[in-house]
Amino acid sequence: MRTPNISEPNTSPQEKPAIELIEQDGQVTLSIGGEQAMQAWERDLMWASADLLCEYGKDFYEVGLGLGLSALRIAGNPATRSHTVLELFEEVEDLFRARHPHLPDNLTVERGDFFERIFELPSESFDGIFFDPALDMEVWTDAELWARVMPEVVRVLRPGGVFIPFFSTKPELRGQYLPHFRRIRVERHPFVAYDTTEYTHGGTTGDAFIQCFLKD
Repeated sequence: MRTPNISEPNTSPQEKPAIELIEQDGQVTLSIGGEQAMQAWERDLMWASADLLCEYGKDFYEVGLGLGLSALRIAGNPATRSHTVLELFEEVEDLFRARHPHLPDNLTVERGDFFERIFELPSESFDGIFFDPALDMEVWTDAELWARVMPEVVRVLRPGGVFIPFFSTKPELRGQYLPHFRRIRVERHPFVAYDTTEYTHGGTTGDAFIQCFLKD
């Protein structure tokens, strides 16, 4: 699920959830609001998503820093000229910078709320967007919100650009994005999660699906 309880897209300082990095028994978990937001076993899936994104250009944007697995992979791709990551929570960025004090020159981490920032980004400014924020389930299921936001995502993408949300362990297309793209590329990858992982569908092993939505 990867849906920590942050309540709303715009989270005030008083409502900020507890954020911590838990390293125990060889497992690494980013916890937001007491729930598993991301775990290090996802590395290969995040790298596959990043590599797929980088096939489509040289300037990229990412929503949600997490453990920084995809951010570093995208910035490290020889094709990447610039990569900007938008992160809502200061604590998440601080944890990332503590583990990675020396970042690539082409990687920029910005603070902000995606549901505000997307309306401010210039049209046709990025070749690809990787989307992996920690959002409450009420946000994910808010049809009116996505109907407002997704046309802006398409606007920001250059022709031929792509929008890649985080992988799914359900073999179904993401309904929030589906109406806004005519072409979708899907890749299937096996995964093995931790035995403590709570957010995968159908168990801790199986197939994950990376969905790549292409702008005509």
